[in-house]
Amino acid sequence: MEIWQLTATELASSISKGEISAVDATQSHLSRMNEANQKINAVVESCQGEALREAEQVDSNLRKGLKLGPLAGVPVTVKVNVDQEGYATTNGLQLQKDLVAKKDNPVVNNLRKAGAIIIGRTNTPAFSLRWFTRNVIHGHTKNPLNPSVTPGGSSGGAAAAVASGIGAIGHGTDIAGSIRYPAYACGIHGLRPSLGRVAAHNFSGPDRFIGAQLMAVSGPLARSIEDLELGLRVMANHDHRDPWSVKITLEGEAYLKRVAFCDAPEGIKVDNRIRKAMREALGKLEQAGWEATEVKLPPLRQAMEHQLVLWMAEMDQGAGHLVVKENDPDAVLIYDRLKKISKYTSSDQIMFALQERANLTRQWKKFLFDYPLLLCPVSCSLPFDDLQDLKSEKDFEQIIEDQILQIGLPFMGLPGLTVTTDRKEDRPVGVQLVASQFREDILLEAGKIIGQKWEPI
Repeated sequence: MEIWQLTATELASSISKGEISAVDATQSHLSRMNEANQKINAVVESCQGEALREAEQVDSNLRKGLKLGPLAGVPVTVKVNVDQEGYATTNGLQLQKDLVAKKDNPVVNNLRKAGAIIIGRTNTPAFSLRWFTRNVIHGHTKNPLNPSVTPGGSSGGAAAAVASGIGAIGHGTDIAGSIRYPAYACGIHGLRPSLGRVAAHNFSGPDRFIGAQLMAVSGPLARSIEDLELGLRVMANHDHRDPWSVKITLEGEAYLKRVAFCDAPEGIKVDNRIRKAMREALGKLEQAGWEATEVKLPPLRQAMEHQLVLWMAEMDQGAGHLVVKENDPDAVLIYDRLKKISKYTSSDQIMFALQERANLTRQWKKFLFDYPLLLCPVSCSLPFDDLQDLKSEKDFEQIIEDQILQIGLPFMGLPGLTVTTDRKEDRPVGVQLVASQFREDILLEAGKIIGQKWEPI
């Protein structure tokens, strides 16, 4: 087995014992990147020189008997929409090609403090606006499992990289599925943490408007649930520079093992492979002692509609004119279609959306008190054909409908976990686990029951 095929957990253990050097681990992943990235364009900027210097420092610290961080010497990737000192925070935009960060985003800083070696920066669609990953400045990211299928978005580069063995853990962001959906499309696992769990802020630009402040989070993508847990522990160190950051342990109170099950959210038709995967996952949970109940979910469509309003209000206020200026054909079309679907027309809608957020969050927290775990689809459809959102308006409207769980759940600030369960056919399939705020521990415990370690593609 090659070093780049090891999980982060395996690699961290081997490096700490002196069985593998951090330099060898980094060189192995860089070689894999040079080989595999030509076909998938997941990493759009290499950090090779810096990575090797940092790996040498890890090895030096180990020789001196110094304490190593939990990710010491483990190669990882970071998405191009977060600040990394010395690199442009492009967010997939030509307009930001010279926006070079002067200091690290807190989530990047936490990775560094843990000893992780950042080997490259991964692609995102322009404005991180889609579940597909293509832009004018960095190009088109392909799914390593099947190039005719989307790699997902907006963390499509992160998912494609991890699935290919380029970095053991990928950093992603999620405002409406941008961690969970790429993990689903590329056949790996992805965790969207609760709002406030992972500190993040880009010092290269102004604070975001209220919608993104309440719904956008950073989190890990990996090939094993154990690696997600390791990545979360590292990323979740409190940082006061993010005003939403909460200092809270990952282990919560004891809970009843009750799982709610819903395979037709809001009555939407769900693909049979997904429903089968959910039944199989439910069976594994029941065998592990969970009590299962099929349920009707609290309001989800309203959450999706309000999320879209806040999303488009932010774009209208801060980025609408930039969409025109950037002139990325994909972004122009998608922004126009999202405006039509969201029906955003005035600031009054923002106030009503925020008011309703309290009501919907209350209902969902009550539901997740009664059922500490929800098992549901990631998407109501199998991973989409690549660039399917550029086809007809009818196609786009169906995508939005199928993504109701991707869009709606972040409105309440809830954590969600994508667990890939099958990669046998032309596109993977998986399930989603949802818990109440700051109960990622429940998600990870259940994820270990139903998930498996996936080998790199």
